[in-house]
Amino acid sequence: MTKIVLALIGLFASLQLQAQNIDKTDIQEPNGGSAINIAVSKFDLEDGNSFFEEAEDLERKGDYNEALTLFGKAAFEYNSVKNFNRYGQAIIKMSSMHYQLGRFTDAEQILLNVALKNYSKTGNRAGIMNTYSLLGKVYLANTKYTQSMWFYTQQGILAKQLKSNNAYIESILGIVQVKIKKKDFTLALRDLKSAEWLANSIKTTQYKAQIKDAREIIASKTATKKG
Repeated sequence: MTKIVLALIGLFASLQLQAQNIDKTDIQEPNGGSAINIAVSKFDLEDGNSFFEEAEDLERKGDYNEALTLFGKAAFEYNSVKNFNRYGQAIIKMSSMHYQLGRFTDAEQILLNVALKNYSKTGNRAGIMNTYSLLGKVYLANTKYTQSMWFYTQQGILAKQLKSNNAYIESILGIVQVKIKKKDFTLALRDLKSAEWLANSIKTTQYKAQIKDAREIIASKTATKKG
């Protein structure tokens, strides 16, 4: 599978060049003047949208393998018409499908080698921040705690710069999950309190259940440890 994903990444790396290959139709003016070159794209944005919508439907049905294939086709179409925003969304979805299938290394490679490069090229800092969050999640699932902590921390730094309280809270909660896995329960509880305080300060209950669950896990783990 690693060989497959590396081949896929190679494909996307070459897409920038392929997107420049367009058909040109020469149309002569009636008066015999110089030809007017009209660039006609080989690919249609609507094709990408169609693939994307069908992939999302398959994702909802739990057919992640087929969804992955169609998200890949959508990504190819979007990149070919240079719609890099939608291209990034399709790439993120591809990574998510790998994650759902338990292919954490594949998900990681797409995020690192395709998604981050795309968002860096277009200067999309919110996209970079979101990718950092996803990398934190992927590395956590793959038991790579040091890397996970680093990416959640980077998400938090960007969240502060972008003045996104929600993203900052999410970065803290991600770090809490890493610390729980590392059995740093005291530090995890301290961070959890910080996340709760910030959530209360912006009057959001969005993270209430997540904070409650994390607190219960910490209480359970520490009780077992004492026992």
